Amino acid sequence: MDLKQHTHADARDVRSLLLDMHDEVYANDPDPFHSRERFSYFVDLWSAREDWRCVLGRESGDPVGYAYGSTFGPGGWWKGAGRPRDVRGRIFALSELMVLPRWQGTGRARQIHDALIRSADVDFVTLLVDSTHPKVQFLYEKWGYVKRDEAEPSDDSPVYSVMVRTLRTG
Repeated sequence: MDLKQHTHADARDVRSLLLDMHDEVYANDPDPFHSRERFSYFVDLWSAREDWRCVLGRESGDPVGYAYGSTFGPGGWWKGAGRPRDVRGRIFALSELMVLPRWQGTGRARQIHDALIRSADVDFVTLLVDSTHPKVQFLYEKWGYVKRDEAEPSDDSPVYSVMVRTLRTG
C-alpha cells in the first residue's frame, strides 16, 4: 500500500476524497450524525488546524483509507471528558481512522494508523470510539490503547469511549 502524508496546506486538495470515502463507509447508515454534511463540519474543523496531519492509503492508485488528527494545545482535551491526571505532555488527537469496506480486516487500518502516529512527535495518542462498537474498542486495545473515560461531545453524538495510548513517559 502506498501511504502519503498530507498537512493543513493540502486540506482543500484532499477534502472531497475524505468525504467520498466517508460516504462509502456510511452508505447504509441512516443516523444524521453520520451524514456527509455533519462529517464535512468535522473535516473542516480539524483540517483548519495548522498542525493537522493526514495519511491517505492507496492500492494501485485507488483509495484504501485514511487517518487524521492534530495535537491538543496546552490543557486541551476532548469535549465532554476530563483529561486523566497522568496524561501530560504532547498529546495527539486521532480524530478519524477510516478504511473502505473492501479493505477492512486486511491490516491496512493499522498501517495507516501507525504511519500517522509516527509522523507526530508526541507523548500520548488519544481517540474516541463509539461505545456501541466493542469490537473496534478491542482492536484499539490490541494496539496499546486503554479506555480512560466516556464522553458525549455533542447532543447528537453517540457516547464515546475515550482511549489513550502512551508513547513516551517522563
